Amino acid sequence: MRRMVRIGLAAALAGALVALTAMPAQAHQPVRLTAEDTTPSRGPLLVDGTVSYAVYADLSERGEKRGFRFRLSSGDPLRVEVLIRDESPANRLGKRKLPKVVIVAPDGSRTQMRITERTPFYEPYSGTTFLYLSRLSETAQAGTYQVWIRSRADVRVPLVVAVGYREVPGEVR
Repeated sequence: MRRMVRIGLAAALAGALVALTAMPAQAHQPVRLTAEDTTPSRGPLLVDGTVSYAVYADLSERGEKRGFRFRLSSGDPLRVEVLIRDESPANRLGKRKLPKVVIVAPDGSRTQMRITERTPFYEPYSGTTFLYLSRLSETAQAGTYQVWIRSRADVRVPLVVAVGYREVPGEVR
């Protein structure tokens, strides 16, 4: 009897392990900015900025603005990446024509996300290839960060601002 219980328990554990490893890894939680999200205070608030979010902003006219906010605690890792879809005409734009992304820290200091790369990144969940344009990684201040996005071209630019690093569900307000 004991032997059967052990075999049953071992089979159940093996089945659970197989089920867990067969589950797909989670991708960034998507957040879509709309035309109404013209400033960080009008845009969504990502309650925990350590959670992995992909904030999508489709921009098509010069001067269009979008914004959102995220919160971090003192000492948290601040991770932000700016990407665009690797598709024409956006992938052929020069640095001065790509959207400008500025992060305002809780103390009021500003960081412009400088375009320093065009590294391809294939995202398997959507089957989309993106180009990394800029990345920021530093230690956070406590409080709410504001992200300002402004288009600088009259062409469609599907922009993504990735925030956070933890692949867990998050809250968006």
